[in-house]
Amino acid sequence: DHYGIEISLMSPQAAAVEALVREKGLFSFYRDGHSECCAVRKVEPLRRALSKLDAWVTGQRLDQSPATRSDLNVIEKDMAFSGRGAELIKFNPLAAWSSAQVWAYIREERVPYNELHDQGFISIGCQPCTRVSRPGEHERAARWWWEDETQRECGLHTGADG
Repeated sequence: DHYGIEISLMSPQAAAVEALVREKGLFSFYRDGHSECCAVRKVEPLRRALSKLDAWVTGQRLDQSPATRSDLNVIEKDMAFSGRGAELIKFNPLAAWSSAQVWAYIREERVPYNELHDQGFISIGCQPCTRVSRPGEHERAARWWWEDETQRECGLHTGADG
């Protein structure tokens, strides 16, 4: 509503989610990592959406995850999601912005944001994989907190299939 644009909602394939839950249980990601669950619920729907596009825009920032985003460029060839001989371009316009700069812009321009930020969630993902951030904790530390820091990506920016 705020910007007067249409936003498409992408959902996972119901059969794939049902199969994952039936075979591994509802919360298997706590035992064997989140990548398989994210591949079914996030990466595959994004892959479907991007298959029809030439480019996409993200909100990734270098300081979000030093362990996994240290070489983030503003404009990249998205090799993970490029297909059928076509190159997919990925724009990361906030790559060099800090969290403070993002929040200053949000306040100044009155950009709508998720209310969970006001409840202490700095980085927001799926409900069971996200907790409230602790004081002084890096923003990604509250995502997949049971896993090694170098594994805290869902695959949306790597194309990982789990």
